[in-house]
Amino acid sequence: MANHKSALKRIRNSETKRLRNKYQHKTTRNAIKRLRDADKKEATALFPTVISMIDKLAKRNIIHDNKAANLKSKLAKHVAAL
Repeated sequence: MANHKSALKRIRNSETKRLRNKYQHKTTRNAIKRLRDADKKEATALFPTVISMIDKLAKRNIIHDNKAANLKSKLAKHVAAL
């Protein structure tokens, strides 16, 4: 267990951030699944929102920049092919 007051605070902060990151990542994954299952009209409407969510995850280092780029590319191709 931690011996310093600052270390205890760091543990609390880390857990809070981990839960927030987990929530945001899971929400984005669900949005991606919804986009992939949607028809043309609905997918076109969801696309900008999902791209924004992916960009936010990359900006906050929850996912890697390259992973974000790959996801966005694949989703763009999917929406265009509908």
